[in-house]
Amino acid sequence: MEQHIHSFPLWLIAIIIIKIWDFAWKIFALLKAARNNHTAWFVFILIFNTAGILPIIYLFIQRKIDRMQSSIKIEDQ
Repeated sequence: MEQHIHSFPLWLIAIIIIKIWDFAWKIFALLKAARNNHTAWFVFILIFNTAGILPIIYLFIQRKIDRMQSSIKIEDQ
């Protein structure tokens, strides 16, 4: 039994970890894009598999935009 565990390919483990990483970021970004009615971002994130890079970029950009909008609202009051 131990020989079978050690013969499990390391590259397969890496692929599984990357897919889980990608899936988690993709879900967060898709939810955020859907809530903000960003159809283009939603479609790109849904279609392209970028190991989480595209969803992270979207979330990073959206976070900056949200911060700018909230600071503008505070200044207006």
